[in-house]
Amino acid sequence: LLRVMVRVGTLVIGPAGSGKSTFCEMLRAHAATLKRQVHVVNLDPAAEHFTYPVAVDIRELISLEDVMSEMRLGPNGGLIYCMEYLVENLQWLQDELDDIGPDEYVLFDCPGQIELYSHVPAMQIIVRELQRADFRMAATYLLDSQFVADASKFISGVLCCLSAMTSLELPHVNVLSKCDQLPSRRALEEFLDADAEVLQERLDRTTRPEFYRLNAAICELIDDWSMVQFLPSDPKDAETIDQILGQIDHATQYHEDVEPRTAEDDEEADDFGVELEGMDGNVD
Repeated sequence: LLRVMVRVGTLVIGPAGSGKSTFCEMLRAHAATLKRQVHVVNLDPAAEHFTYPVAVDIRELISLEDVMSEMRLGPNGGLIYCMEYLVENLQWLQDELDDIGPDEYVLFDCPGQIELYSHVPAMQIIVRELQRADFRMAATYLLDSQFVADASKFISGVLCCLSAMTSLELPHVNVLSKCDQLPSRRALEEFLDADAEVLQERLDRTTRPEFYRLNAAICELIDDWSMVQFLPSDPKDAETIDQILGQIDHATQYHEDVEPRTAEDDEEADDFGVELEGMDGNVD
């Protein structure tokens, strides 16, 4: 296995239903074929089922179901309460991450509510604390590839992505998920390589003339931030997953701090753990 010499963390974010949990498992399994160990941390208190081994689960601290029942809050209010509760108990998260190990690669499977990446500061605080804990952080934003069927939907999704990027202030990798479900790859290829003029032309076709200047301003903003550059994610195409993992590695500078993990390293870590337990037992 490969060993990371610093802790690397990637937030997997995006709208509800964009396939974040599936993406985490896909990335984890692909990394395993490369002899890389990736841990997945669930930060979604509303999650119910997982296809990946859960290294840390926020529901052990607080769950949305309990909050909605006890606090009489709705789903959105309850989720924001859960994340603010996590912020107040970040030591719990740090302790759980320390149990994973001091030099590991971690994916954080995050909630999909847009409020958490626009005006609610909870995720910003969590990111800062992870960075203080020596995590080298990046974010992967997932947008459902079905959005490419309509220019206005795509622009809306891209603006939400821009909001998350400016809020979290992290290196970003943008991914169009579920590309295997598209009836045709033609629209996908056009949007993957689209520039501001192409996007504006598509918007103008579906809006009245009085909105043309607004369309131009929005597309210029997106073009200035290079936010139309998405990578396709297709679970049936390992090459797309490899490209995404490579971009995340580049964003976190992963390869600068990696070396082969040997059997001796694991034995030394085990011996050190036993030694510490013995020291704890001798303390008066």
